[in-house]
Amino acid sequence: MPDEREPERTPQPARPTRRIDARSLRGLAHPLRMNIFELLSLDGPATATGLSERLGENTGTVSWHLRHLAEHGFIEEETGRGTKRERWWRTVGVTNVLNTADFRDDPDTRGALSVYMHELVQQYFSRVMNYFSEDWDDEWRSVGTISDWRDLRMTPDQLEALNEELMAVIARHTPAPDAEPAPGALPVVVQLQSFPRKERGTA
Repeated sequence: MPDEREPERTPQPARPTRRIDARSLRGLAHPLRMNIFELLSLDGPATATGLSERLGENTGTVSWHLRHLAEHGFIEEETGRGTKRERWWRTVGVTNVLNTADFRDDPDTRGALSVYMHELVQQYFSRVMNYFSEDWDDEWRSVGTISDWRDLRMTPDQLEALNEELMAVIARHTPAPDAEPAPGALPVVVQLQSFPRKERGTA
């Protein structure tokens, strides 16, 4: 009999990565710029006019922040599309990696890092709240999950290994850029949070 099991997915090659340095962190760490970058990352290319309508901001202000993001290498103009007066912007095809330890002893970037982390956590929270507030049919509502596990005790090496295994699982389920989505497929956001917690006494 033919084997009807779904073939195992092979991990896709990872996108090039760029480690965020102090200059690029200061270029990104602004609430409106981070919102613009999030919309371009989630929904693809857009114009300043389209983004301003979604964000409730002045088109000129959004255009200025788009140019700022481009100057710092986070986005680029989509050539061959639009006009001189209506430019389309897209994210650069790299994965940005930020290591907070890089800025631990740099007082000049402490403020930018604080803004970045605050806005990033707020974006994660907003995505979850949007999911719960939107009207989904039972088929989709029953497969989303918000979960946490609190009975793990790990060393730094064990936590690092756990995160690497989880990332590998996501990589196996990430389709190739040119792959056709399955019928009925929708964009899916996976938010992973794993971090140590300081123990507090009961006295």
